[in-house]
Amino acid sequence: MYLIGDIGNTAIKICLFNNNLKLIKNIKIYKKNINKKFINKELLFLRKYIFKLRKVLFSSVVPHSYKIIKKTIKEITKMNCVELKNCDLKKFINIKVNRKQIGSDRLANAISVIDNKYNYIIVDFGTATNFDIVIKKDYIGGVLAPGVELSLKNLTDKASLIPTIKLERTTKVIGKNTESAVRAGFYHGYTGLIENIIKLILKQTRRKFKIVLTGGFAHLFKSSIKGIKTVDKDLTIKGILKVAIN
Repeated sequence: MYLIGDIGNTAIKICLFNNNLKLIKNIKIYKKNINKKFINKELLFLRKYIFKLRKVLFSSVVPHSYKIIKKTIKEITKMNCVELKNCDLKKFINIKVNRKQIGSDRLANAISVIDNKYNYIIVDFGTATNFDIVIKKDYIGGVLAPGVELSLKNLTDKASLIPTIKLERTTKVIGKNTESAVRAGFYHGYTGLIENIIKLILKQTRRKFKIVLTGGFAHLFKSSIKGIKTVDKDLTIKGILKVAIN
């Protein structure tokens, strides 16, 4: 069995797969709940799988949270939790930039799509909006833009007269009230941001790419961005699992 996890700035995903790679358990934990007692309670289910676990592999961009989870897993299962960035990834990907500067979630996303046939641009709607560029087996770099949810929250927190707004897809550009105006600005504004960055990547590399969207808001932008072929919210977990089983 394989215990796979992705520790992000907003939330944590922990998945247990059996030897046939069937998902047995799926847990989502929000950052505000990260403490030893809560994590221990959430992971107690692992006791019945102690002798079945073959690998525990996580990606993490939050060292403090990873430290708590790693220690808890060790106490419950007696197994060491390995961080993806510390693995030998040469068989999966050629990293053409400073490895220390890349989040392991971004590496997992890249590893997930690599097939040695096509080039990929991965757009990840997380705390930041990440663009990662993969040419065949080479990770050549990326672009980091402000995250949709973080930007929206910052606006509503700073502007007293703007209410909390749930971002939704909208075809209208001109809002008739504050809520619809903000929704239009963020939806069409981020659509423009994403399309322009993709356009510039194409211009700089002079190559064709398949585009993959992942993260919380991926589904909202699928139909509004030209060239979108795939939306996969489990891209990071799939990349980590790919490393774990090989």
